[in-house]
Amino acid sequence: MKLPNGYGSVFKLSGRRRRPWAVRVTTGWTDDGKQKYEYLGYYKTRPKAMMALAEYNKNPFDLSAGKITFKEVYERFKKERFPKMSKSSQSGYTMAYNRSKSLHDMKFIDIRKSHMQEVIDNCDKSHGTKRKIKILYNQLYKYAMENDLTHKDYARFVELPRNNTKSSRKPFTLDEINKLWEHVDRLDFIDTVLIMIYTGLRPGELVEIKNENIRLEERCFRGGFKTEAGTNRVIPIHKKILHLIEARMNPKHEYLVTNHEGNKMSYYVYYHERWKKIMEQLELDHRPHDCRHTFATLMDNAGANKLSIRRIMGHAGKDITDNVYTHKDIEQLLIAIDTLK
Repeated sequence: MKLPNGYGSVFKLSGRRRRPWAVRVTTGWTDDGKQKYEYLGYYKTRPKAMMALAEYNKNPFDLSAGKITFKEVYERFKKERFPKMSKSSQSGYTMAYNRSKSLHDMKFIDIRKSHMQEVIDNCDKSHGTKRKIKILYNQLYKYAMENDLTHKDYARFVELPRNNTKSSRKPFTLDEINKLWEHVDRLDFIDTVLIMIYTGLRPGELVEIKNENIRLEERCFRGGFKTEAGTNRVIPIHKKILHLIEARMNPKHEYLVTNHEGNKMSYYVYYHERWKKIMEQLELDHRPHDCRHTFATLMDNAGANKLSIRRIMGHAGKDITDNVYTHKDIEQLLIAIDTLK
């Protein structure tokens, strides 16, 4: 199909390339009547290239690498990468971008290590926040280099300060865990606190668990994200919480944890409308991530197999090379989880 005049063109480059389909648009004419081109980008398939060209024509932007700002690179990165990310990852990048306001209107090719370093050095938030800002810079430069918007990665020179902050996470005590069990049939959603304590799930992972991935008869389920080792990992179910998970599973619902309408619950709603209410009613002072810290502490105190603990929690390591679990692997995970009393 012939494209309209002035619309741009899509064509395949020669040789073996990871992204062989090029997209370019006409940006002007030479004195002798020849067209001037700028490349929009390179894509794996023709449909993706055509989609990128259509998006550009719907909302044209300056293609000159010398004029593209930090904000424009971020917006392009966001449009392409956000749909493939978890909500928590999107929130992290958005927060990091908002804390980089001094860079927003700068031309991307004019940004140097000192500009990014200043943002991090002047950030008055936690070490974790500063680390997320650096991750954003790393990802933007990777994206920019893939699309020929820059030729040097200055983000790799940015340094993080030493993390001198003590962890604010504190595990639940045995008395507090017993208190949760005492009220498990009296207060809504206390079961979710216990599920996290006995699985090591991150709170953001809890609300992503789908019922179809739970195998009650095998006492395990698949879930998790954030790291390569943590994504879609097998998590054994402790006998103590098996009935809690079974009772929460509703064949009409896609997710294990849902809102009052039976739809997926966001972490924001879970934390502000469920977690805080439980902590207030039981007079406890904990944040959701304390459950994961509690799990790690309990497993370590029980003398559980170290490799099994890392696999259950989704921690990467030299001895965790893939996400393939054999029947024997799952048996080992169950043995490890059953060390908890």
